[in-house]
Amino acid sequence: MNLSALWQELLVSSTVGAAALSALAGGVLNGFWGRRPCILLASFLFSVGAVMLSVAPSKEILLVGRVVVGLGIGVASMTVPVYIAESAPTHLRGRLVTINTLFITGGQLFASVIDGAFSYLPKDGWRYMLGLSLFPAVLQFFGFLFLPESPRWLIQKGKTQKARRVLSQIRGNQNIDEEYDSIKTSIEDEEKESGGDGPVIWRMLTYPPTRRALIVGCGLQMFQQLSGINTVMYYSATILQMSGVKDDKMAIWLAAVTAFTNFTFTLLGVWLVEKVGRRKLSLGSIAGTALSLFVLAVGFLVSAQHSPPITLHPADPSTLNNTCTTYGFCSDCMLNPDCGFCYLLNGSSVVDSSCDHVNKASTGEAAWGRCSNETAMADGTFWAYNYCPTSYSWTVLMGLIMYLIFFAPGMGTMPWTVNSEIYPLWARSTGNACSSGVNWMFNVLVSLTFLHVTEYLTYYGAFFLYSGLAALGFLFIYGCLPETKGKKLEEIESLFENQLCTCGVSDSDEGRHVEYIRVKGSNYHLSDNDASDVE
Repeated sequence: MNLSALWQELLVSSTVGAAALSALAGGVLNGFWGRRPCILLASFLFSVGAVMLSVAPSKEILLVGRVVVGLGIGVASMTVPVYIAESAPTHLRGRLVTINTLFITGGQLFASVIDGAFSYLPKDGWRYMLGLSLFPAVLQFFGFLFLPESPRWLIQKGKTQKARRVLSQIRGNQNIDEEYDSIKTSIEDEEKESGGDGPVIWRMLTYPPTRRALIVGCGLQMFQQLSGINTVMYYSATILQMSGVKDDKMAIWLAAVTAFTNFTFTLLGVWLVEKVGRRKLSLGSIAGTALSLFVLAVGFLVSAQHSPPITLHPADPSTLNNTCTTYGFCSDCMLNPDCGFCYLLNGSSVVDSSCDHVNKASTGEAAWGRCSNETAMADGTFWAYNYCPTSYSWTVLMGLIMYLIFFAPGMGTMPWTVNSEIYPLWARSTGNACSSGVNWMFNVLVSLTFLHVTEYLTYYGAFFLYSGLAALGFLFIYGCLPETKGKKLEEIESLFENQLCTCGVSDSDEGRHVEYIRVKGSNYHLSDNDASDVE
């Protein structure tokens, strides 16, 4: 299928748009059905979507298939971290939720390798790429038929005997009485505190600790997307072409390198999350992300400043007003999606270059002239769409690798880990649904606008913008994110009892022993003097 830039953006953004809607609906589904049925539903949607994508006869059916897959992604993205956090022991909770993200990046790596292999097929290789996603979806569906429901959800719904059996099953030989009593007491007290009337989201917004937690959770997800991660992952091959990588297959394999980097450093995050904590890992990650985006922008800027000049301005006989022939440099030509760059190489130098109108049927050739077909280009003429030939493409690749090195261990994983922890049980499904919805909505915003932003702000302007937004994210995390490492889910609510911009300054608590107890249905945080007496 020949897809315009608009259809490319639509196919990418339709999936994340559907994910945003289903993530919001997932909060209600999780509350009524439980975590396990929601994950089974997501697996079923993945399977149906994979079949539709592999057999799609038109771009419209392809769009519907992408929407179905997006619905599954939204439900799974907000349910799986909650399921893991509620089932995991306290000392492994952060690591296990982070491993979930690790396997997502592992899937992206595997998909990139598959994409690279199928790119050599002369026809319909993309159908095999998309159709193969059926197998992990079916495997996940049948695997979850044998897994139990979340014990915390079971207790909340009054299924206490089943909850005890599940807790005993997943804890092995450990004594579960203390943990069971702690969860049960916490749920009873939370129901008293939250005041049982009204929708859950209204109760969250009117109860200060959950309102602050919701702002922090949604803010983390927002800045994860505004840092440009899914632009880098979705359009990595396009970005590499923009930087001057000529061959489509080479761009796809280099995109696989970026996916491998993302996977490798997410693995580092699995190790670091329980060593340095959520707060420090997030701060270091987003600071490095802002720096890497700046390097990416500089790489594009240098490439633009050394852009080859256009030396030929042939008249297009098919149009009376062809703006493509008015450009003086390749970089200007590339910003117009209707134009491409036709040139000859003399050694490493670009000669006899022109900016020509793109063939509407295929962006792989010009509408007319010497770059209009493969026969005409057999004399050594090259056609460039989306990129300019340059010797500085390595700077963009370096920026991409730096970006993933910094982003993957922290901002790639911590928003999901933190959101799975910071809400009390009565608000956990809704809180994760809202934060996941925010993530996917900003994912839509960034992915839908990326190609147009590069058109109006230039390539380097777009990445300077993302770098500035990441810097704002650093300030938000520094002021608002508390440390949750080593705390029970039932204790974390007290971290949000202070004003929002002071809850992040909690590192001073790390050196002292603090105990949390329940007094008349509320959390009571011992003072420094009281805490010093606790053995």
